[in-house]
Order: sequence, then C-alpha cells, then structure tokens
Amino acid sequence: MFKSKVNQSYVNEQSAMTNVSPRRLGIFGGTFDPVHYAHLLLAETCREQCQLDEVWLLPAALPPHKLQHKATTAQHRLEMLELAIGGHDHLRASRLEIDRGGISYTAETLNTIHLQFPQTELFLLMGADSLEDLPNWREPELICRLAIPVAVGRAGLPRPSLQRLRHLVDADRLALFERYQVSMPIIELASTDLRNRVANGQSIRYRTPRAVEMYIEAHGLYRD
Repeated sequence: MFKSKVNQSYVNEQSAMTNVSPRRLGIFGGTFDPVHYAHLLLAETCREQCQLDEVWLLPAALPPHKLQHKATTAQHRLEMLELAIGGHDHLRASRLEIDRGGISYTAETLNTIHLQFPQTELFLLMGADSLEDLPNWREPELICRLAIPVAVGRAGLPRPSLQRLRHLVDADRLALFERYQVSMPIIELASTDLRNRVANGQSIRYRTPRAVEMYIEAHGLYRD
C-alpha cells in the first residue's frame, strides 16, 4: 500500500467543503479538458443510482494514459469544472491531484482520501472502457481494495463485464461490485471533439455548460 502523506492544502479544502465526512463518496477522475455534459451526466447518474452523499471530480495533473497530450493548464481545467458544477450541493471539484503534481495515479489518490476519511465507503466512477483497462493500471489490487469500481454502461446495451477483475478480488467482493453497476442514457460527447470544434470555429453550444463555453472563449482556449 502507498504510504502517502495527506496533502495539507487538500485536507483544508475538503474540511471547508463539509462539516462531516461523507459516508458514501464517489471519486471521478479525468483530464476534463474541457468538462462536458457527458462527464456531468455520469457523475449525477452514479450519485443517484448508487445513493452517494457526494461525488468529487478530480482533474489530473498528468494523466498516465495521456502523457503525449499537452493538456490545458490545470488551473484552467479546474476553473471550468467549478463553473460546470456550480450550484450543485453534492458535486465538488477537488484539486488533490493538481496539488500533488506529477503523474496522477488513481491508487495513490484513493489511498490519500482513505487515510483522511477511513470510515467513508469509496466508489470509483468510470466508463465501461476504463473498467476494461483497469487491470493494467498501477496497483489495481489496491484500487479494488480501497474502492468499489462503478462501471457506467449505456442504456439498452449489455452491462459491462466485471470478469476481468476476478483475479484481483475474491468472489464476495466481486459480487459486491456487481451490485453497483450503473446505466445512463447514451450521450456521445468527447473532450477531443470539443477542442477540435473550437479550433475549427464551430459551435460547442449544448455540449458543455454555457459558463464553460464562455470561459473557453474569454481565455482563448483550444484555438490552435
């Protein structure tokens, strides 16, 4: 297990967010470059179907699977995320991975949160494609021990298979994972597409919240 030291700015930030630690906490990491409505729908659908007290969205400092991609600055991505979820009492943007810096490994993030909130049940929110690749992530056994992977499938399609995790956990924990798989409406959006549309002078209206759209325009993001 990681011997992570809890980031003090992160502790202060989360303490200011809530007076009590959530009993059931969803963790949703990503680049969010930029955040769009599919991200927000995934977070809200998981919050509702898994009965989560809160969902934290964590922009990565350096996502390990996108090291060749030059991401927009972390501060821009965080501010867009805060604009997107503003007014929602149960969705929060966390700067944990940004403040830690370096490559953002999910196992280290989960361990840090677990050390701060040991009584909180953690749920790792992800798309079906990420679930498929989870055994190849850093410390997948630790991830599955600290959190329940919640794979979000598409409505009307077969549920994502958890059999790729069977060598990481025992049968009882795998059965627990099966209880928390989520289905959400099909919404085909990708941050890459939004960036390309901006670069080509096309509209991103109704693909991301209006406040995010205006932020992108005001700061001249994605024009190259």
